Amino acid sequence: MGGYAAAPADLELGIQETVQALGEKRSPAGWMWKVLGAVLAAALCLGGLQLWALYWAPRPQTTAQAEERKAPTLGDPAGSTDPHHMLKQFSSNAKAAIHLVGTYDEDESAQLEWSASQGQGFTYGSFQLRQNRIVVPRGGLYFVYSQASFRVTCGGEAGAGGPPVPPSHRIWRLSDSIGSKVSLLSAVRSVCQPGGAAGDGELGWYNTIYLGAVFQLNRGDELWTETNLLPELETDEGKTFFGVFAL
Repeated sequence: MGGYAAAPADLELGIQETVQALGEKRSPAGWMWKVLGAVLAAALCLGGLQLWALYWAPRPQTTAQAEERKAPTLGDPAGSTDPHHMLKQFSSNAKAAIHLVGTYDEDESAQLEWSASQGQGFTYGSFQLRQNRIVVPRGGLYFVYSQASFRVTCGGEAGAGGPPVPPSHRIWRLSDSIGSKVSLLSAVRSVCQPGGAAGDGELGWYNTIYLGAVFQLNRGDELWTETNLLPELETDEGKTFFGVFAL
């Protein structure tokens, strides 16, 4: 019985079938690699978008920063729009500050007396109150401020006793570098204007003079106030004050 001999055509056909079978077996693996590559590309794109969003998104403010940038509103129940309250808050962050409360007693003194130990008065740093004057501890920029409140009584009869004297308030400075006193701030208010409502033959006009500005002061400078119509002054809590704080 003779052996079977494979013809060249048979060998070629067998090789093609083998290659085709191997290709069919490897095709699922190639498909999986393609899927994994697509997932990886999508993940990289998503990560890049997240990084871009984090970089360009506004950074959240801390509680302290939000409080510092918060502007006082008219409806603040704490009364933060009150100049007296706001000035005390600002001066509490200063290197040196002094806040004085004004009192007047015509039986004891002929001038407006300032005190750091009454009401909301205080001293911080090296400020001194000497002979009713504020003494500047060192040279630098300072915010100087003062307020005087008046209740002026106007006569009911026109021309009786002449026109009323308008209230005025002034801050003086005495410095060795200048050699004489100079006026830092001053203001005058008109009172007893016509057209007001009369009551019991007299009119009471309430008026407030507020002064405040930044100045370059020297060590040893003295600051004090001058106010007329002292009997008409309102010295209740927070109505009349005088202070300085370093910037």
